[in-house]
Amino acid sequence: MTEIIDLSQEIYEGMPVYKDLPQVKMTVHNSHEEWNGIKNPEIKTPAVHKLELGEHTGTHVDAINHMAIQYKGKSIDKMPLSMFYTEGICLDFSHKGLRELIEPNEIEKACEKAGLKIEKGDTVLIYTDHYRKNFNRKDWSNGPGISTKTARWLGEKKISAFGVETMSPGVPGISNKEVHHICGELNFTHYENLINLHLLIGKGRFRFIGFPLKIKGGTGSPVRAVAIFEK
Repeated sequence: MTEIIDLSQEIYEGMPVYKDLPQVKMTVHNSHEEWNGIKNPEIKTPAVHKLELGEHTGTHVDAINHMAIQYKGKSIDKMPLSMFYTEGICLDFSHKGLRELIEPNEIEKACEKAGLKIEKGDTVLIYTDHYRKNFNRKDWSNGPGISTKTARWLGEKKISAFGVETMSPGVPGISNKEVHHICGELNFTHYENLINLHLLIGKGRFRFIGFPLKIKGGTGSPVRAVAIFEK
């Protein structure tokens, strides 16, 4: 039996987005009443929505060209699909507080505690429980994040990606910009705004899927991230 766990936020108007990124706007572009020729209807039943949103909305993956100016041309549509279809593990850092850094020795301890090993090509998900504690509240932008040392440590293990519940992989103003630069340098990526990571803890390895939209020249894309367990 296959169990599929949804790791993706809903996309809706008014949802939180990172700093100065585009706000989500969602309107009814065509209604069924319009298509049926009903004049001046009291309600409009959506047939087609119009969406306005940035590439880095909700649960999304960053392209290499997002990491720094020198990676121009390495857009989301040019990244191999194998980066988004991997084996995955999830490590428990739910004890971490606001704006705390996660260091390499802590990753090693979390792997040892879970009986897991980071393999080449893996996607490593970092559970902090920040989503359930703080989503859309005053401290939503103040979550834990990985340090620059951890980013390099993960990249040198040749993983495909890592993923976080927060809006940024590092802590803004401390490690976030540098973490992006290291991802570009070592050619791996990260997912942001994941949910339901608590459902993965203690369950071992899984298939991770987080395919992006094929946006020409895109710097990232919303994804429908899932973890799949084969029983």
